[in-house]
Amino acid sequence: MNSRRVILGLTWLLVTCNACAQTCSYNTWRWNVRSKLAVQHERVVRPYHLLRADERDLSTGCTVCEEDQVKLEVTGLPTFYLCKFIAPQVRTALTELHRQGAPIKTVIGYRVGRSRGEVDAQGNRSVFSNHSFGVALDINTDHNGLYTQCVHFGPQCLLSRGGTWQPLIDPYSLTTHSPIVRALKASGLKWGGEIAGQQKDFMHFSPSGY
Repeated sequence: MNSRRVILGLTWLLVTCNACAQTCSYNTWRWNVRSKLAVQHERVVRPYHLLRADERDLSTGCTVCEEDQVKLEVTGLPTFYLCKFIAPQVRTALTELHRQGAPIKTVIGYRVGRSRGEVDAQGNRSVFSNHSFGVALDINTDHNGLYTQCVHFGPQCLLSRGGTWQPLIDPYSLTTHSPIVRALKASGLKWGGEIAGQQKDFMHFSPSGY
């Protein structure tokens, strides 16, 4: 009995030590709403088991750590990274889209930065974006902008980032009926062009759409 307790104790210690030895590392920044620039760039390296709550996406389990990201190399597309928990299904969808000849020019996935949430006294955002956890991707950013004041798309919508959305004349602009939108929604993501509220993000896909 004592020998068994010793073995169990050593096993627990080994698992604990392995967890403590794991590292979480990432580069990050904060978006300043006054200068409209990324500021306070820094490199973060800390033991994985010391992750803070805001460094983990509770809905998926993905984190801001580079160690939790997977490199996606799909023929014909630029290389990018996504969280290991959603990467397989997205890879499958994009591989099939490429085989079909879908018009994809650019893909942006994992990138860590605080570009959401409340603004501090210096004008800096305080909350990590979904891209920070590797659970979001932007497709054809030069043809699918992020618009504000845009409950319903129309002349009142203001282009905030990316290129002009012109679905009637631009094959790289995405719509509800685009094969790209359909395939990524089938993989479990939502499209930012269909989110409720003051923004429409036509380039954007994530589990929440935001």
